[in-house]
Amino acid sequence: MARTEAMARASKKYEAETVERIALRVPKGRKAKIQICAEKHGLSLNVYINQLLEEAMKREGVDKL
Repeated sequence: MARTEAMARASKKYEAETVERIALRVPKGRKAKIQICAEKHGLSLNVYINQLLEEAMKREGVDKL
């Protein structure tokens, strides 16, 4: 099914209401290494980084928001 303008608007609205963006800067070459790790776990780069952050926050005793 082709993506319609209504679908695009709905997706944009949903994202605006449910997620926040963070720009992450890493040294050259590190992004590729992180991507390789994510792929080894069968995850997208975004999901992989979010899981790593969640694990770190749990170790630090920070509750999920």
